[in-house]
Amino acid sequence: MSEVVAPVRIVDDGASVCHTLGNQIQSVRLKPSTGISPKRAEERIAVMESEVTELRLAQAEQSATARYKALICISTAVAAQREPDQLFSQLASELRQVVSYDFIGISQYDEATNKTQWHLTMTDGLDCGMTDGATPEQALTQWVYERQRPLVIPFLERETRFPCATTLVEQHGIRSLCALPLTTAHRRIGSLITGSVKPDAYCDEEDVEFLRQVANQIALTVENTLAYGEIQALKDQLAQEKLYLQDEVRSELNFGEIVGKSVALRRVLMQVEIVAPTDSTVLIYGATGTGKELIARAIHNLSPRCSNAFVKLNCAAIPTGLLESELFGHEKGAFTGAIAQRIGRFELANRGTVFLDEIGEVPLDLQTKLLRVLQEREFERLGSTRTLRTDTRLIAATNRDLSVLVEEQKFRSDLFYRLNVFPLRVPPLRERAEDVPLLVRHFVQHFARRMKRTIETIPSETMDALIRYPWPGNIRELENLIERAVILSPGPVLRVPLTDFDSRSTPGQANGKHRTLEDAERAHILATLRETRWVLSGPNGAATHLGMNRSTLQFRMKKLGIVRPDMYTTLD
Repeated sequence: MSEVVAPVRIVDDGASVCHTLGNQIQSVRLKPSTGISPKRAEERIAVMESEVTELRLAQAEQSATARYKALICISTAVAAQREPDQLFSQLASELRQVVSYDFIGISQYDEATNKTQWHLTMTDGLDCGMTDGATPEQALTQWVYERQRPLVIPFLERETRFPCATTLVEQHGIRSLCALPLTTAHRRIGSLITGSVKPDAYCDEEDVEFLRQVANQIALTVENTLAYGEIQALKDQLAQEKLYLQDEVRSELNFGEIVGKSVALRRVLMQVEIVAPTDSTVLIYGATGTGKELIARAIHNLSPRCSNAFVKLNCAAIPTGLLESELFGHEKGAFTGAIAQRIGRFELANRGTVFLDEIGEVPLDLQTKLLRVLQEREFERLGSTRTLRTDTRLIAATNRDLSVLVEEQKFRSDLFYRLNVFPLRVPPLRERAEDVPLLVRHFVQHFARRMKRTIETIPSETMDALIRYPWPGNIRELENLIERAVILSPGPVLRVPLTDFDSRSTPGQANGKHRTLEDAERAHILATLRETRWVLSGPNGAATHLGMNRSTLQFRMKKLGIVRPDMYTTLD
């Protein structure tokens, strides 16, 4: 047995005296002393019974005082704790001063994960620490948790309702126990359980009432601890969102506009309007610089999630070893350099949208976890075993053919099928020649305003050259060129150095001369036909990729002198 404090020791001495006096009273009644009259004996017995009554009252008063002081000490001690482990060790230390136990445990039920956490301690020095999942005591605490009533079992070896009673007796020698609910006005938290190697150790109703008051204090403290953790998590999330939004503002979001009115672009925007109101995953195909992020933003802005976060991540820009942390977050100390907890993109975008650019660069070992987020809506931070849930819509983008990566076993087929629910292809700028003048004017206005310049005129020969150029770098290349041109234009006329532009046009030149628009169109149609193996119609045919009808494509092929090779004559 553990040492107890002085007040309880005095009470124990009073109990011993009461027991002695009781024996003496019985002795006087059974064997009166010689020479003592019956009246004198009765008077002596009355005095002794009065002393016993007084001692019992004193014992009860001292016991109540001891419990009251212990309850204050326990309340003060546990209220100052913020960590569950420290809270439990402090409770076990303080409670041992006034309650006899050989086993103590606290169960905490997490409704979000439908799991129970246990912290158990035996007085023989065995500290089981914090564990997840089932324990021999879970059936007992589950009964208390569901019914919200105390459970006192005086003789475990006789207990038939709970099979775990036998385990407690056989493994730990526990013969009696008391379990109480941990509940506040706002939530059910779990249970407190104490056990003793002595039978019928909790027969005193005052002991059970005292443990009930202790359980109430523990419940309030745990609730405050949970609330403190939730507040800290919200503060951390707000801080992360603030930093993220500041980065977004600095990047200017590519002006937040989609400029153009070509048939190819309008077809994409029609698909955006169709898929945006749904919660389906979208996979955006397109070359680098075509504006895949703007399409993803348009989907988010037209969806019911538009009031929540749009969180982006370029998977190719993050080192492979850090990509998991960026996606799912990490705990402090999870790896070298993890000096603080970090919230991942999926947690940050809860009830919003995550945009993962260059999804084809995600390594195979991480693709499994990404698939789990898509299917189960749950994940764990790096370095943590706690399962978190997220309500996030995923929009992915790639400039690679994922089906080819699947064939090469560089991309999981199940993840590909899960991503490829609604594929969208963003056309390259060379397929949107009619949009080039609109984009040029848009970029000129933007950069002129930012540089405090006045550009009023764009020479026709300059615009013609810009239209003829095939733009391998797409809209991003055009934007960078216009920014340089505005810098080099001191007056109201946009000056694009054509000699410099000629050198940029090397891939499209023939014998040192500019390619004509017809040459560019012919080259583009040929490239598309080769990609589709000269299949003209159908969802994967060249006509669909080019944004035109099959008959229009056949007319353009005839006009441009494009003839299908004999080996492909049966593929349409």
